[in-house]
Order: sequence, then C-alpha cells, then structure tokens
Amino acid sequence: MKKRLLVAAIVLLNLSGCVNENSRPKNTDSNEKSIETVQNIEFQTIATELRIPWSINKSGETFFISERDGTVAVVEKGKVSREEVRFNRRLSKNPEAGFLGFVLMPDFEKTQKALAYYTYEHNGQTMNRVIELQRSNGQWQEKRVLLDGIPSDQFHHGGRLKIGPDFKLYVTTGDAHREEIAQDRDSLGGKILRMNLDGSIPDDNPFDDSYVYSYGHRNPQGLAWNEKNELFESEHGPAGHDELNKIEAGKNYGWPLIVGDERKQGMEAPLIHSGEGTWAPSGIAYKDGKLYVAALRGEAVKMYDLRSGEMKDIITGVGRVRDLFIEGNTLYFISNNTDGRGNPAEDDDKLYSMPLQ
Repeated sequence: MKKRLLVAAIVLLNLSGCVNENSRPKNTDSNEKSIETVQNIEFQTIATELRIPWSINKSGETFFISERDGTVAVVEKGKVSREEVRFNRRLSKNPEAGFLGFVLMPDFEKTQKALAYYTYEHNGQTMNRVIELQRSNGQWQEKRVLLDGIPSDQFHHGGRLKIGPDFKLYVTTGDAHREEIAQDRDSLGGKILRMNLDGSIPDDNPFDDSYVYSYGHRNPQGLAWNEKNELFESEHGPAGHDELNKIEAGKNYGWPLIVGDERKQGMEAPLIHSGEGTWAPSGIAYKDGKLYVAALRGEAVKMYDLRSGEMKDIITGVGRVRDLFIEGNTLYFISNNTDGRGNPAEDDDKLYSMPLQ
C-alpha cells in the first residue's frame, strides 16, 4: 500500500528552497513506493540508495543511471542493481569528476551500446573523453574513444551528453578553471560540441573541421530541445549569474567577457540568469513551452516558462537535484546529496517521478 507523506518544505514561487536533511521525507519500507505531496504536487519515490547519480536514461521500463564512481545503477520495478563499467583509463577522483554523461544509443535494445563521458587520470594529467560502451553479461566495457583530450582540472568538467533530434551527439564541456579557453575556438573546453555518433565531425558544423557548435561557456551541464528543434542549455555562473541560454550554431555566449546583464557586440545574452543568487543548474528537460531545471545548490526542480519568462520552484524538500528526464506526461528526477556537498539522508540518493499537468 502506498504511503502518503507531507513534505515539510513548502514550494515557493521564484525562491529557492533550502532544506536540511531532517526536513526531507524519509524512506518507507524498501519494497514500497512512497508518495510525497508538496502544494498539491505529488511525486513518487521510484528507487533509493543511489550512489552519486549523474545522468538518467530509460529503455522500456528499465532505468539506467550513471554513477560517478564508475557504475550503472539499473532500476527495475523499484529495485536497484549495479553493473560495473570497465574504463580503459583510471577514473579521476577530483571534485565533480568521474563517470558523468551517459546516453543510450538509439538502437540500444538491439545493440546494447551507449555513449559516455568520463574524467580520467593518466601520466600525471587529468582529461575528459567521450567513448562508446558495450553492455554484455551485466557489465559495460569501453570499446572505443570518440573524442579525447577535453580539458579537465579540479572543477568545471561539463559532461552532459545528449543525442539531438538530428541524431547527432551534443557534448557540454567546462572551462576547466582556465576561463580564457572558453573564447578559444581551437580548444575543446568551455564549449558545446557536436559530432556524429561514430565520433566524426558533421559536415554542417558551423566551423570547418571543428567539433565546436557554440562557445564562450563556463560550465554547461544541461541540454534540451523543443518541438521546433531549438536547443536550450543550462550553465553554472561565477558567484551567482547561473544561466539558461537558447543555443544557436556558431554563436559566442560570452564567458568570461560578459556575465549576467552585461552586453558586448557579437555575444549572446542569456534568456534568464540567477543574479547574485545561485541555482547551480544541472540537467534540463523540455515539455509544452517550459524548461524543467535540476538545481543543485538551489535544491529544487525549477520550471522556466519560455512564454512568460517566469521562473519558479515546483519541487523542493529533496536536497540537491542533478538530472531530470521526461517521458510522456511524467517527469523523473534524481537527488544528488551523496556527492560530497549535500546532507544525505540515510536512504539517499533517490530516483523520483511526478506527473506533469
């Protein structure tokens, strides 16, 4: 029998919900699903005890969620099992690093192939790479490298992978704490990259013989498309000034030369930014004219109405939110309180679902 719990945190419009561990709903019996209600919005706990989850994928009724320490959490009927990922390089232990972006190939059910983004250490250097994975007998193996040498450091790895409606792979990369590389089109850092699914450069990319799709980014972590195939992105700003952007091929999004409301010729302004406050936006998803945003430091699922320009919290009380995924009229999202910056409850982290109205 499903239990109904009232979350202590109240959803506030246009205000981030900061809650402590004790204000978050506790887990019910491990074999049951719980319903939590916040201001008449119900969200259901699908699975618990995830380990630094990063990216949500779904095939049929099964979820495949990347975990930063190098495993895939497989969620079936609320039960979590883990499958090891055998990388060809040693995963970096730097803050925010590890197994990040993860996306199933369009023909995954047949081929059991996926693409991944991870931070590694080799010969004293830290880098990021995009690879192809093969799943077999409950394990995943790195089969080939699609792109290597993406800059990395202690922070700002980027890491989101998404296959667009054009069946190209889009990759977000951070500036690796070397802000000047975001403006350097010869660098892979501080960019949104675009490639064919085999790792080659598409003929219609905006710059000749280049993976670069857009540049001038600080630490982008979310990608989503609307029904017109327009691309949107979320990005971590410096000391606030987190951004949501509409991305166009070949455009310069300004970092580090402009932030917030600043303007400069030839550079794009954000749709909205957080001002002096901080959202720390991660994964995003689109549905019916609205962008849904996973907020880490903002500790919320936020919703941005592209028509009205209004930004509000629709879910608080679960702590840090890393990624979200929409299928039909259901929004799925994962908390990320075990990443070293949150206050994890005993059964964190969790996969949730909620209906979209």
